[in-house]
Amino acid sequence: MESKRKEFSEMHYCSKCTYPQVSVNLILDDEGVCSACRMQEDFDELTTEFWKIKENKFNELVEWAKKTATGNYDCIIPVSGGKDSYYQVHKAIEHGMKPLLVTYHGNNYLPVGQRNLDKMRHVFNADHMIFGPSEETLIKLNRLGFKMMGDMNWHAHAGIKTYPMHIAVKLKIPLVIWGEITWSISGMFSPNDYIQYNKRTVFEHDMRGFTLNDMIEKKEGLIEKDLVWLRMPSDKEFEDAGSLGIYIGNFFKWDPNEHAHKMKTEYGFEFAEEPFERTYRTMSNLDDMHENGIHDYMKFIKFGYGRATDHASKDIRSGYMTREEGVNMVKKYDHVKPRKDLERWLKYVDMTEAEFDTIADGFRDPRVWWIQDDQWWKQNIWGEPSSFGKVNLPKSKQDKYRRNEI
Repeated sequence: MESKRKEFSEMHYCSKCTYPQVSVNLILDDEGVCSACRMQEDFDELTTEFWKIKENKFNELVEWAKKTATGNYDCIIPVSGGKDSYYQVHKAIEHGMKPLLVTYHGNNYLPVGQRNLDKMRHVFNADHMIFGPSEETLIKLNRLGFKMMGDMNWHAHAGIKTYPMHIAVKLKIPLVIWGEITWSISGMFSPNDYIQYNKRTVFEHDMRGFTLNDMIEKKEGLIEKDLVWLRMPSDKEFEDAGSLGIYIGNFFKWDPNEHAHKMKTEYGFEFAEEPFERTYRTMSNLDDMHENGIHDYMKFIKFGYGRATDHASKDIRSGYMTREEGVNMVKKYDHVKPRKDLERWLKYVDMTEAEFDTIADGFRDPRVWWIQDDQWWKQNIWGEPSSFGKVNLPKSKQDKYRRNEI
């Protein structure tokens, strides 16, 4: 079937990587190159001297934290047990720090991810604090996140950014060390910037503008006491504790592929045993079995691209893959509806697939998707549109997806 849609689409793609223009915070310049690729060009030109200056700045923060610490630990490192977590701890200990590892546990670790998490306190000889809400609360938050914003993993993105700060404030630990920063995704920041953890960024980006108040007094019956860990410490609490959050990607050259293999060699970090249904990488997102699956499928439903696009774009910029190879990965994986993963999640939250499909359709971006012959269509990076499944959206809500049809 050929589409009869007029030639109007917001699905313009970067000419160097595989990202579409609809990606959050992404800008295409007059040459069709995205801001993230332009930022990578800047990074590729950075000298050894530049990174030495950055490391010296990190050392200054390390010395400040050591002198400021009043307890057993001079830093907290929020960890999920992934490759980035390993690298954060590796660099902190390499620079003489005494970290407390803090984990928000979302209940759905892959077995390999759980093994990686469990071995951290052994391979790094570090104390490890793990917090996990009750399973009933997590199931309710999965359902709420999906229905409210199309993100069943919202609780995990929020929890890893809020709970460690509660511990930092409570124990008056001066430094909290996060991992990668968002410049590698959308080119938001310059290499010369020093990015600090702040409540506004967490609220707008990690928590998508939602707070625990949006999760209480809903049909799920959650109350504030169930979600106290979601409340950010107040400005006064931050000030009194003297806690500072930084991103280690600000100070050291960031290469996820290199880091993963280094952590595997030095500490026994394990990759996934089997390929994922929606991406070719086996080293990423092992802390939640649904992150690479149904959670990522929702990004495709919303914006017309998925984790294979994310991974391919990063690998193209880092020189591990050509754009042609990246496009092939996108074509192979981005559209896949992950059957095994979906069936497991539906059982977990007690939802039917029909209900899931109807709710999911309500999050589709009309800049990307249009309806034709009761099918969802979009433009593709390989140059021609195609259909991607039956429309499950009620007819009363379909009008905005028909505006470009003739």
